[in-house]
Amino acid sequence: MTDPDARLAALETAVANLTSRLDALAPAQSAPAVDHPVETMSDSLDLWLLDNLRSRMPDGAISYGGIATVGDEPVHWQWTVPSAPLLDEDWSQSADRIAALSHPVRLRLLQRVLHGTTKTADLGDDPELGTTGQLHHHLRTLVSAGWLQTRRRGHYHVPRERVIPLLVVLTAAAA
Repeated sequence: MTDPDARLAALETAVANLTSRLDALAPAQSAPAVDHPVETMSDSLDLWLLDNLRSRMPDGAISYGGIATVGDEPVHWQWTVPSAPLLDEDWSQSADRIAALSHPVRLRLLQRVLHGTTKTADLGDDPELGTTGQLHHHLRTLVSAGWLQTRRRGHYHVPRERVIPLLVVLTAAAA
């Protein structure tokens, strides 16, 4: 490849590829909430997620994902679903999973487990989690809803595939 134009074109392509890969790794930037279509918003906003969704799924989609470190392990996860079928699904099937998060003690429990307190005995030492009976009730509810799993008797963990969805629910609730 001695032709300067061909070399320049190859370099431009390589830079464009690297730039798009870096953009995909960049942390998400929160766009302000609006009551009007995104197309009317300022061009100064970096709406890379919406731009990507629009090009990949022009009929509409819901997408979320994230990167977090739990213990010493990184968790990478993303999910995208078409929005039209989601709007028509029976949402009541999600009620138990959502309801399991609606108690402050259960949220505290999940947070403690994500931070490394995984044994029932150690969780029982936290007075904010209630009596032993109450603790076991909350643990059963979270296990039943899929937010927690048991590794062995008396040891719990948040499944890797539930970490980012949990953080997305908490982020959405705070928005």
